[in-house]
Amino acid sequence: MFIQTESTPNPATLKFLPGQTVLEAGTADFPSAEAAAKSPLAARIFAVDGVSGVFFGNDFVTVTKAEATDWDHIKPAILGAVMEHYQSGQPVMDGAAAAAPAHAEHDGEDGEVVGQIKELLDSRVRPAVAQDGGDITFHGFDRGVVYLHMQGACAGCPSATLTLKMGIENLLRHYIPEVTEVRPVLV
Repeated sequence: MFIQTESTPNPATLKFLPGQTVLEAGTADFPSAEAAAKSPLAARIFAVDGVSGVFFGNDFVTVTKAEATDWDHIKPAILGAVMEHYQSGQPVMDGAAAAAPAHAEHDGEDGEVVGQIKELLDSRVRPAVAQDGGDITFHGFDRGVVYLHMQGACAGCPSATLTLKMGIENLLRHYIPEVTEVRPVLV
């Protein structure tokens, strides 16, 4: 098994490509070792000292390191953990655990606008940020303000604010006049 790695715009994260499907559908975010209990793969990666976050996409695993940790010290151990997992035959997620739905539900009068927002996020934004090892999902819409949740390499990325304001906000405002602003939300 050959696992490729790619850098991301966030220097605290690396994208690992095992050459196999990680999740059949959706994404899974593990911001702590406790959250990783529902995933044998995430738990194995968190066992590496210095790992502070794990994120799964369709064909990649994004790992975030602690600030004081050097990639040269933990990258070989992470590669080993991913390889051991796939050789073990264990599932990526425990049977009862499933990938979270991509977007939050929205009830209310703005249903049509929210549908357009989600469509643009799915068709234009999410594929681009997946290339960088992350995901951005809809969290809410209130009086022209779109609230988005950033995950994986996008969470804590130095260029995340620029991506939100100059990229996503401009895109949404261009296609959907009801959108006035985009803000990040921490879950």
